[in-house]
Parts: sequence; structure tokens; C-alpha cells
Amino acid sequence: MSTSIQEIIPSTLYIVATPIGNLADISQRAIDVLKQVDLIAAEDTRHTGLLLQQLLINGKLFSLHDHNEQQKAHQLIAKLKAGLSIALVSDAGTPLINDPGYHLVRQCHQQGIKVVPIPGACAAITALCAAGIASDRFIYEGFLPAKTKARQDKLTSLAQEPRTLIFYESTHRLIDTLQDIAHCFGADRYIVLAKELTKTWETIIGLPVKALLAWLADDEYRHKGEFVLIIEGYQKQEHEQLDPKVLSTLTLLMQELPIKKAAALTAEIYNLKKNQLYKLALERQERDNK
Repeated sequence: MSTSIQEIIPSTLYIVATPIGNLADISQRAIDVLKQVDLIAAEDTRHTGLLLQQLLINGKLFSLHDHNEQQKAHQLIAKLKAGLSIALVSDAGTPLINDPGYHLVRQCHQQGIKVVPIPGACAAITALCAAGIASDRFIYEGFLPAKTKARQDKLTSLAQEPRTLIFYESTHRLIDTLQDIAHCFGADRYIVLAKELTKTWETIIGLPVKALLAWLADDEYRHKGEFVLIIEGYQKQEHEQLDPKVLSTLTLLMQELPIKKAAALTAEIYNLKKNQLYKLALERQERDNK
């Protein structure tokens, strides 16, 4: 394991992760790179300027954000080809994760320019590791659409996704998004809400979405801040794993026989456990009586 000071390579783009809240989370390697590169391409030069002041770094800044990246990327490519070293940073966390930089990095690869990642904080991964939800397989979806119809359509397409889902959400859309999740996924889907990660008011709470909405309603300050939502993946119910013929037979027998007898006969016909079918029959009877 090397702990030597980072040696800057000319004509190289460094992707530098910065803190998402707590300044102490920046790595020494990231500091070394920011001190030595010829230019720092920043999403918001004012925001990054404040960070550099705190780190006692006097770096030259270049504005690169969502609205100008495709136009200005070629300028940075020219500087890199001329021998300059450049660091790319976002306002917080790891660049390109829901932040600008894709077009620049893509062009670097196309032009044969070396790209070096300097790893560090990422809100999505920080929240996931503390969520207590399966993390071996997950999908990062960033921000959901702002419009209700588009948001619900997106959620509906993910309603039966078995992998853990990760979303970012803002203060002004949090409640609407959670209500849409309850509508599309069901009120009992388990969610971990991570708020203001690594900051003074960091909060991580896991509840079924209906209960989470109630928790937020108890205090208006709870739905202010920057949020990561970690949503448990879809889990098949027992009856969804059964052959449709089994369900059809059970339904027909329930119309003519007591449910215990109907479940027992269906289990015998298809060589299944009668307790499983009896439980399903009770659930169907309860639902039909509502």
C-alpha cells in the first residue's frame, strides 16, 4: 500500500472526490492533487473556491457545469493535449454521480488522454452502507422525474425490481415522491431515508413508506435538507410463486367447499403443502369480504 505524495502526471485528467458534508472526509491524496494540478474544473467555482480556501489551496478554477459542459469540454481537451494537468470536481462527493463530467471523460478516452480517479465520498454509497438493506445487488437511479405522471411511470417500471433501489430527492419534492412510492410500490415497502449525511443533523431512519410519511408529518424540519432514499427490492409473495393452475383450482373449490377443505384438496391434487394454501385461501377470503 502506497502512502507517498501524489505525483502529478502532465496531460492527465484527475477525477477528484470532495466531501459531502464533513470537511475531514477529504483524502490526503485528493488534497495533494488539488494543490498540484494546473487547473481545477468545477461545477460551481464559488462553491469550490470556498472549499479550496478551507484547505489553504490556491488553485486556478475553470467553470464546467451541466449547461456548458458539451461546449467547453473541447477547451479542456486542448489544454490537456498541451500538457496541462486538470482536476475535475463537483460541488460535493464523487464527480459524474448525478453531476457533470461524462462528456469530458468520454472525450478523454476517445482522444487517448489518461484519466485517473481519486476516490472518496459518495452520498449514495454512504447511505447504502448504513441502511441495513441488502447491498450485494442494487440500482442507482439518481433523481426521479419532477412531473407526477413521469415519476409514477418510472416507479411503476421499477415496482417489481428485486434489487435495492437508490434515489436522491430534494426538500420540495420529498413528500410527493414518497406518496408516489406508496401508490406504486405499496404502503408497506420498507425505505431507509438518509438526511444530511456526515453533517451535524445527519439522520438515518428506516420505516415502511406509510409510517415514514407519518414520521415526516410530525415535524416540518424533518423534510428539509438533502436526502438519499434506499428502498428494499421487491420480494415475491408466496402465492406469486405458485402455478396459475393451482390458484384457479383453489378459487373454484373455495366456491363450493369450506376453505380448509378447499385448500387440502388443492394441496393433494398438486402435491403441495396444505398450510401454505390454507393461508392463501384465508387471505383471499378476507380480501373478498372487505
